[in-house]
Amino acid sequence: MTKHGREWWQKPLRVVQTNLQVADTAKINPDKLAAEMEEMGADVLVYNVGGIYAWYKTEVPFHTVNPFLPEEGDLLEEVIKACHRRGIKFIARFDFSKAADSTYLERPWWFVRDRENNPQIIGATRPGEWSLLLSTCINSGYRNEEVAVPVLQEALKRYDIDGVFYNAPNYIPCHCETCQAKHREIYGEPVPEDLHWGRVWQLFDNEWAKLCSRDNLALLYDAIKATRPEVPVVLYYGIYHPPFEGRKTADLVCIEPQNVLSRGQKNLPEFWRPALSIKLASVDTPDDMPPPFGIVHSCPGMDWRHTGLPTAEYSYWLSQVPANGGQIWHSLTGIPDTITDKRILKTVSKFNAMVGKVKPYLEGAAPVSQVGLVWNTGEAAKGWIDGLISTQIPFSLITPDQLSVERLAKFQVVIVPEGWCCCPSGMAALMEYVRSGGNLIFEGQPPAEIQGIEDLLGIVAQPNHVSESLVASYLRFEGSSNPLQTGGLEETELIPLRGKVVYCRPQQNAEVLLTLVPPFSPLESVGAPPERASLPVSHTDIPMCILNRYGNGQVVYLPFKLSFLINEFKLNEHYTVLSNAVKLLLGEDNMLTVSRIHGLQVSVLQREQGYLINLVNGVGQRPLSTNVPLHNIKVRMKLEDGQKAAAVRQVIDSKEVDFQQDGRHIEFVVEQVDVWEALYVELSS
Repeated sequence: MTKHGREWWQKPLRVVQTNLQVADTAKINPDKLAAEMEEMGADVLVYNVGGIYAWYKTEVPFHTVNPFLPEEGDLLEEVIKACHRRGIKFIARFDFSKAADSTYLERPWWFVRDRENNPQIIGATRPGEWSLLLSTCINSGYRNEEVAVPVLQEALKRYDIDGVFYNAPNYIPCHCETCQAKHREIYGEPVPEDLHWGRVWQLFDNEWAKLCSRDNLALLYDAIKATRPEVPVVLYYGIYHPPFEGRKTADLVCIEPQNVLSRGQKNLPEFWRPALSIKLASVDTPDDMPPPFGIVHSCPGMDWRHTGLPTAEYSYWLSQVPANGGQIWHSLTGIPDTITDKRILKTVSKFNAMVGKVKPYLEGAAPVSQVGLVWNTGEAAKGWIDGLISTQIPFSLITPDQLSVERLAKFQVVIVPEGWCCCPSGMAALMEYVRSGGNLIFEGQPPAEIQGIEDLLGIVAQPNHVSESLVASYLRFEGSSNPLQTGGLEETELIPLRGKVVYCRPQQNAEVLLTLVPPFSPLESVGAPPERASLPVSHTDIPMCILNRYGNGQVVYLPFKLSFLINEFKLNEHYTVLSNAVKLLLGEDNMLTVSRIHGLQVSVLQREQGYLINLVNGVGQRPLSTNVPLHNIKVRMKLEDGQKAAAVRQVIDSKEVDFQQDGRHIEFVVEQVDVWEALYVELSS
């Protein structure tokens, strides 16, 4: 325990992980490595210790020793001591998900089997003189009492390890006899035939996978705590969900938003993936747990792991982690001496220096936002994420199992994307939230089985029909001073519409803000001579946006898929309608307004003494080849009752910012943002 009553791992950290190659063992100089980590700004080194290979002279049977370890001395102990001399903590990396073929030959029942009883072999066609690796079963002795537990105990007793991290601790579909017997004991039947490697993506919600993971990880956690109770355990978020259900398995969580550029331009990861990952991992973590780690690999894909991401793209990706309240964890292939792309080392050092400046403001800070988005992993939710981030609207995620009145009450606006599979209790919570004064945006077809949904959305109770997929159609702004027709749309009557819509009728007291202009032509004839391009029906009374009062709250109902339009076309008009809908519901309570710049991300963290406003610059075509500086960004923030700003400073650029305060509002201008700037609004005591 620290002198202030908090452990070292409960404070903001900068982590560097060196994914070590056994063939490079002789190149590891402990003192030099520790000095390089210090120069790069690392508070923590994550270093290989055990699992696939033991990086020390283990006495545990079937724990394969790194064949390149020096015969004299103890390299692992020297690395740990060198780190500690420089104040760097040491987290031991273990990987029990695979083992060498020599172990398979002696203990074949420890390994994953497919439906035909064949083992899963990793790297069978890999060139070079390497032993094969095979996937181990999560229910087997290797990943439990016979190897993993004694290895953890041995390493913790022998070495001054500060923390433990498991690589690849996830469940792998397995049909071995051990799994079959366990499944029969619990469910009375064998492992389902359709549970196999090709459908791993389905396992997030698979009860069997969660149960196996929980049993294994709880056993390892208990073994660590029984040996060294002060040592924290780091576990991937999402190994099972929720991650803290039942027995405790971790003290910290991490999540891995890889920037896999090697899939090609058409399959680039979403620009907001690091931001979303940190938001998602923060959703289920208890209040007393430190913020999640965001693991960012330095490479543009594991098939290109020996080179680095473009510097501008890399910096942009890294910046999203601390900007959203996470802790940065750099994942490198090798040590500095074996990394041939030295841009990686320069980028990590420069970025960690920025985090070092912001660290004092991150301690005790928590994300704050007025908007909550119900997250369902679907394409519609992704469209809303794109829209909110691109229009500088801070938001948090709400998982479907968190739909309670208490949780919803933390937000001024809640967004329900199209396709959300609602349950009666969740819908009841949403209705009570609005009735009590909350604001809701609901997209798409309403669930017919929910009683009272029509009154919530402001539509007439009737069978609601869904259209065919419309093309050559439009949304028309209705009425004067339409709140959706601001932000550059004041002189625009129509904006593009495609896709399916819900045909409905508004209730008498509901206000219609958008209506449907039906297709003027089939798609094959839209380019016909101009005299045939007129609108056969320029106006309808079919609503496409309804503003409805419900109890003390308001609802914006969108019977079309705004999220689809954003995902598919990324037109400014659709982003503006999204932003205007949110601002309409926030009204005078809107906490933050920032210059509208597509590519600029904004987030807010709150501390007892002030606010940290993060601006992350991702302007440009991805992958970013250069960082385009942004200039003169205007910020307007509404403080809480009784709060008064004492100062505003740019933390990374280390300079004070002039500001004006009028009542509860403060305004200031940020002259330049290159990649990331953190602005601290200090409150008067």
